[in-house]
Amino acid sequence: MNTRQKLSLLDNQLFFRVNLVGQMPSIKKLSLALSRCGDGPLYLLCALLIWQFEQHQGQLFFQTCLLAFAIELPLYLLLKNVIQRERPRGAVQHGWTPAIRPSDRFSFPSGHTAAAFLFAWLLAAFYPAFTPYYLLLASGIGLSRVLLGVHYLTDILAGAALGSAIALLLLGSQLVVI
Repeated sequence: MNTRQKLSLLDNQLFFRVNLVGQMPSIKKLSLALSRCGDGPLYLLCALLIWQFEQHQGQLFFQTCLLAFAIELPLYLLLKNVIQRERPRGAVQHGWTPAIRPSDRFSFPSGHTAAAFLFAWLLAAFYPAFTPYYLLLASGIGLSRVLLGVHYLTDILAGAALGSAIALLLLGSQLVVI
């Protein structure tokens, strides 16, 4: 068995162990709420509200978000469509079905997680006092996708890495001066 096959086997085993927890009604309800927090429109709404009500850096934060998501979204879609990793399937083997219907058939990297970490790091750069909470929410959004049965753990790790890298590279460049 090669390294890729071993990683895939480990990913499957971890997925089904984590997904067992996701079947509990209270965990499923929390996971659904967290996953919805990771839907795109909420980021736009938050950025618009910050722009409207935060006079010191609101406009720069909004512009930085637009630029960051203009980089992240096409890159995420390119990776997802080049790699073409199938989403978890196990109804026959393990007697479960995903709690939600995914928007597409490929899972790597997790777009919800990439966007959540991107937004968390942007918030942390502009409003650092709550950084642990931003990152905790981003992690919760990622984990919810596994608990809901639509992503493997490595999809989440890749999404977190993608979103974090884009945010940190953008913030470290001369394009954004906070």
